[in-house]
Amino acid sequence: MSPSTSAGVPLVVEDVDVSRLRPVGRRPNIARYIANLWGRRHFIVADSRVRALSGERDTILGRFWLVGRPLLDGVTFFLIFGVLLNASRGIDNYIGFLLIGVFLFTWTSQSLTQGAASLNSGRNLIRGFAFPRASIPLALALREAIAMGPRLLTLVAMILVIPPHAQISWYWVLFPGVLVLQGMFNVGVVLYAARLVHAVPDLRLLLGFSSRLWMYGSGVMYSIDRFVEHPQALAVMQLNPAYCVLEISRDLLLYATLPEPRLWLTLAAWAAATPVLGFLYFWQGEEEYGRE
Repeated sequence: MSPSTSAGVPLVVEDVDVSRLRPVGRRPNIARYIANLWGRRHFIVADSRVRALSGERDTILGRFWLVGRPLLDGVTFFLIFGVLLNASRGIDNYIGFLLIGVFLFTWTSQSLTQGAASLNSGRNLIRGFAFPRASIPLALALREAIAMGPRLLTLVAMILVIPPHAQISWYWVLFPGVLVLQGMFNVGVVLYAARLVHAVPDLRLLLGFSSRLWMYGSGVMYSIDRFVEHPQALAVMQLNPAYCVLEISRDLLLYATLPEPRLWLTLAAWAAATPVLGFLYFWQGEEEYGRE
């Protein structure tokens, strides 16, 4: 193309190579996405550590509520189910049974509700910076895991101190494995909840109902075997990962019994599949996050 002139200054049109330019905000391939996430691991860890133990900053008791809420839930459920409804009948060490159910289920239920709100609470960060959006729900999952530390110490102290006292046995060394599997499952729960509620905000209004339904179906306050007699229904309920977590933990911590292999295998399958599928599901919606 021949040059033209404007006010006596020659104008030259040159070809520009745009082959290496990429549209802003486009979803990278999965390998690059994971690499970008790894590059921001320090942010994820730092953000989680700062927020995990901050507690309720606008309350007088602050960090106490990390353990205060499950404690109050435990007292409430004990009075209603243990005393009024006599759900403790036939359960050895019902107080320990209930405490394990409430404290461990709280970890998963908190991951669900907080994960659902994670993208909304981080929308200013999403709109202002370019980074893998999965950093936000993953930081939240890590934050809930760190916050579980004080709760676990409280739980162990209570089942050892409150009669009938739990006895420490070698089975306790298997308990961290349960926590790892539950933590992996919770990561998938957070990722699924984050994208689902972002896509359909009305789902946030159903979380309270679904969380309570999940709790009642997991045997938090009572033994499912006592109330469910239909074998097929019982078999389906025993596939519930939260039920597996509670049953395994009670066998290890309270009853010094090796849990059934079926429970381990079911929980391991959930722990392996849920975070992987949840991560892929969240990654597929990467371009949607932050849009008005």
